[in-house]
Amino acid sequence: QVRLTESGGGSVQPGGSLRLSCAAAGVNFKISTMAWYRQAPGKEREMVASISDTGSTNYADSVRGRFTISRDNAWMRVYLHMNTLEPEDTAIYYCQTHYYSRDFWGQGTQVTVSS
Repeated sequence: QVRLTESGGGSVQPGGSLRLSCAAAGVNFKISTMAWYRQAPGKEREMVASISDTGSTNYADSVRGRFTISRDNAWMRVYLHMNTLEPEDTAIYYCQTHYYSRDFWGQGTQVTVSS
């Protein structure tokens, strides 16, 4: 059974930093592309960053240069390091992977950026 569990969200002031973590289970993690998505109130879910099994990364234009995605295959975790946070980054952040022709999602973790 595939399971993705996010943690690390919270409230932070503009300019601050957070690190999100996603623990994966039930997948062949080392060959899986992992991604972070987010959904702000009233908006569609959007891809924030992804990392392939070889470590190749991809970022949304809105976060490139501020966010960094990384993975630890030994611990089956993927991380999202978020720096210089802006109020527009406020959203629920979801961990995602595509496995055996299906998309799997975590339950999400709330990130709020406000002064």
